[in-house]
Amino acid sequence: MKVSVIIPAAGLGTRMGRSAPEKEGTSRKQFMLLNGSPIIIHTIRKFVSSEQVAEIVVAIRAEDLEWAQDLFASHRFGKTVRVVRGGETRQQSVENALGSITDDTELVAVHDAVRPFVEIETIEKVIQEAGETGAAILGVVPVDTVKQVHRNKVRATLPRERLILTQTPQVFRLDLLRKAFQKAREDLFIGTDESSLVERLEQVEVSVVLGTDRNIKITKPSDMQLAQLYLTLENSGLNLRENG
Repeated sequence: MKVSVIIPAAGLGTRMGRSAPEKEGTSRKQFMLLNGSPIIIHTIRKFVSSEQVAEIVVAIRAEDLEWAQDLFASHRFGKTVRVVRGGETRQQSVENALGSITDDTELVAVHDAVRPFVEIETIEKVIQEAGETGAAILGVVPVDTVKQVHRNKVRATLPRERLILTQTPQVFRLDLLRKAFQKAREDLFIGTDESSLVERLEQVEVSVVLGTDRNIKITKPSDMQLAQLYLTLENSGLNLRENG
């Protein structure tokens, strides 16, 4: 079973509010350094480490293409990591990458560039579920009470047992994802994630695989402190296994 991974990495990262040392003159969070390496490198390493993944396609802004290609080549991942031109939105970037994937691919996983702490075991669980059902995403149950509001007034309290906070990777059969993007384009529909596009297809159900709280999305400066802690714990765990 051939699995291709798409990582949309063309976002501007405006919420981060500062430049990335690795890529001079940019505020793009995916290029910010975490323990000496850009965040996106940590993310790519997770998928390179999975035996189920055949290739990784990274959608990059046009002005960063050459730089990113050299960056990825310098790390010698030992697995195909290629770049395509990204779009102005996440949806456009994923669709551009999807257009470069060959028909012999069975499953496509889409993952946020700034989620470097997804566990390999979790990646492989959601891939397995998608292989069986055709569509699967990661999700965690919210621990806080969730309110529905309108103009700062509470309209309803939503039962947490029927809610999830979605994570990535989100994994789909190639043909399903292509149909979902085609329908979205025809309907001028803009989704918040890939699952929201697939959910619009008739007779398609998206399965949910339990994610983890550690699979954070780094979007603001305070997240970097937590990311550094998680990376330290992750490296300590790896060292323990190696020494054991």
